[in-house]
Amino acid sequence: MPEAISNTSPLVYLYRIQAIDWLPRLFSSVWTPTAVVEELKEGQRRGFDVPHPRRYPWLEVVDPRATPSEWLSLDLGPGELAAMALALENRTRVILLDDLLARRTTQAAGLRVWGTLKVLLEAKSQGLTERIEPLVDRLSETGMWLSAEIRERILALAGETASKA
Repeated sequence: MPEAISNTSPLVYLYRIQAIDWLPRLFSSVWTPTAVVEELKEGQRRGFDVPHPRRYPWLEVVDPRATPSEWLSLDLGPGELAAMALALENRTRVILLDDLLARRTTQAAGLRVWGTLKVLLEAKSQGLTERIEPLVDRLSETGMWLSAEIRERILALAGETASKA
């Protein structure tokens, strides 16, 4: 079973669709940096529907030793930068990211990147859910932007026929 490092958005989106507890079933270990915990705390303070990391004993807080200086000029948040730096230091781990720039940057660094949608596809392939279409729709309803094309492609990869949304 692979090990993972998660940024803020996959934790938030999986929490909002009641699928966050799939992470310890898909990964033998899940790390997140302090910067992500701080982003979640700020979200809680502002009244957003976000997970409380301490409620998930399988979620371990681990920080990177350093962040590549060339990444500091990118338009990325502290949680993304910390998660990416941690993944760079732990190359065997999958990094969970949704932001396109963050994904492209980590892929260019040769890291394995999964987004929230890939987590859903993996969950289906491992029998954690029969259908991901309702979950994809809930992601959209809870704030994740998905084009019709991406929705169709994900459902096709899952072997599901997209119904009219």
